[in-house]
Amino acid sequence: QVHLVESGGGLVQPGGSLRLSCTASVAHLNYAVGWFREAPGKEREGIACIINPLLGSVSTDYADSVKGRFTIFREGPKNSNTVYLQMNNLKPEDAGRYYCAAPVVCPFHGNYMPTYDGNYWGQGTQVTVSA
Repeated sequence: QVHLVESGGGLVQPGGSLRLSCTASVAHLNYAVGWFREAPGKEREGIACIINPLLGSVSTDYADSVKGRFTIFREGPKNSNTVYLQMNNLKPEDAGRYYCAAPVVCPFHGNYMPTYDGNYWGQGTQVTVSA
């Protein structure tokens, strides 16, 4: 059993930045990891993923709405147990609860990021973007 814990959410003004963390309860996270966002009244959507480190070189994918503003990455070893989501130039429409999950299908299409059987989810971290 793998537990995922998100952190780093908070209140930020439009144009500001936040860095979210997703930390697993294992030493090495050999899965593709995804970040999802759930806004009030909307379905949960996939926004960023990073591939399984065992597949080789690092590869990431993003929803169109966050491309160029968000970056998903691991620090240190490719199979580090922490995956980050750096969010820059935040907009009010970026507000919501952010979840990480693994394993996910990466790359993904549109905002639909499937998960594999036996997937793990964190409890989420809240992001509010407001002046």
